[in-house]
Amino acid sequence: MIQGSMVALVTPMEADGAPDVASLRRLVEFHLEQGTDAIVAVGTTGESATLDEDEHCEVIRLVVEQVKGRIPVIAGTGSNSTTEAISLTRRAKEVGADACLLVTPYYNKPTQEGLYLHHKAVAEAVEIPQILYNVPGRTACDLLPETAARLSQVPNIIGIKEATGNLDRLTEILRLSKPGFLLYSGDDATACEFCLRGGHGVISVTANVAPRLMHEMIAAARAGDRAKAEAIDAKLAGLHRDLFIESNPIPAKWAVAELGLIGTGIRLPLTWLSEDKREPVRAAMRQAEVVSAS
Repeated sequence: MIQGSMVALVTPMEADGAPDVASLRRLVEFHLEQGTDAIVAVGTTGESATLDEDEHCEVIRLVVEQVKGRIPVIAGTGSNSTTEAISLTRRAKEVGADACLLVTPYYNKPTQEGLYLHHKAVAEAVEIPQILYNVPGRTACDLLPETAARLSQVPNIIGIKEATGNLDRLTEILRLSKPGFLLYSGDDATACEFCLRGGHGVISVTANVAPRLMHEMIAAARAGDRAKAEAIDAKLAGLHRDLFIESNPIPAKWAVAELGLIGTGIRLPLTWLSEDKREPVRAAMRQAEVVSAS
């Protein structure tokens, strides 16, 4: 089972926007040392929307190569084109990813039947564990619990990243889906409660900046230790909020650069974090004790 605190890894870039391979390798080692339970390579936070297909697959390959099987690597391979999603998923399998994360087809606003047939087609085309990803705030479509439950019957669709922040969704999907279907929070602010209520983990932006605390918080929540989980989560609350002070991954990349782990490269149309937004993110980092209070 893939479970726990899974980082939605930022993609380090050079000043000209080219992927920064040396920093990517160091970043993977940082997460291994800090207890991250799995790495999601080239999801939304990894700037999947601005990498071409070859770059996308090369970043996945590099992460797999650096991890060396020590934790699972989940490749972001979703697209609003079913054909492209199949191609990306097939290539991710070829380079050794353990599973794939497939966002709902964005922009073209499919029906629930279209969502079902899209994900079913990808799953049947590529024999690799696949995780659905529902984030209607970005995609303009919502994979409803009933559709997720239908898809849970497809043998290699193993779970869903539910990023609505609506905890009632967790209860409904658990009730409707086949036994063993995995539920991951895609909303850091509600991930603690999500796991206390039976969720299997989180695919996290906050884990880019505070991986050790996210690992400990999710482990406590999954063990049913509410007091410990909520105490840790209170330290992380500022990061959960202010890593979205501008569009993700802008604040997360800035914060990881503040930790000295990556440079300042980012691709248009994303821009570096605005000057007036930096102090709130620094304050959240101090609250989580990932930087000193001085």
